[in-house]
Amino acid sequence: MAIADVYKLVEKGKSKLIAEAVEEALEDGDSAVDILNDGMIKAMDKVGEKFKNGEIFVPEMLIAAKTMKKGVEVLKPHLATGAAGALGKVIIGTVAGDLHDIGKNLVIMMLESAGFEVIDLGVDVSKEKFVETYEANPDTKIICCSALLTTTMPALKDTVALINAQPFRGSVKVMVGGAPISQAFADEIGADAYTEDAASCAKKAKELAA
Repeated sequence: MAIADVYKLVEKGKSKLIAEAVEEALEDGDSAVDILNDGMIKAMDKVGEKFKNGEIFVPEMLIAAKTMKKGVEVLKPHLATGAAGALGKVIIGTVAGDLHDIGKNLVIMMLESAGFEVIDLGVDVSKEKFVETYEANPDTKIICCSALLTTTMPALKDTVALINAQPFRGSVKVMVGGAPISQAFADEIGADAYTEDAASCAKKAKELAA
């Protein structure tokens, strides 16, 4: 029952109650990994689904993700190292010349909720920085680049072109997103995947990392 409570609290974004519910689930003998997977990650999948269907909006999604984050803090000491980032590493950043980070931060929350370890490069990230960060973290599975302005679409194109030219390209997937970006543009510049929102991004990332 305790895991079901955790699920409900994350889905409804009850951040003040989550820590206690997680503690109770642990005391009831539920494993930390089960609480994470069946309680929190499943709840965030549901939240992502509701968001895609227009049943909830960005504020509700953010509240649910924050609730999960609080729950994970309680779980961390009980998780075998790495379980919280069990699906692997993702490098993410907004491309050079673009200072938007709300969408990116939402994507990070969803990726972390899905079980990825996220390296956040921030905004206005040079194409070289993406490559250098991958070289420093060669176990990274996905590089996510976002552009939120039509004027920074060329920077996204240049970033993907540089990544595509690297010897490591076969070992990593490249995902792109942002308001002006489309599937057609992603195909044109040689990215592996495009998603239109944070929930879809987390879902697609899971497929790509499998």
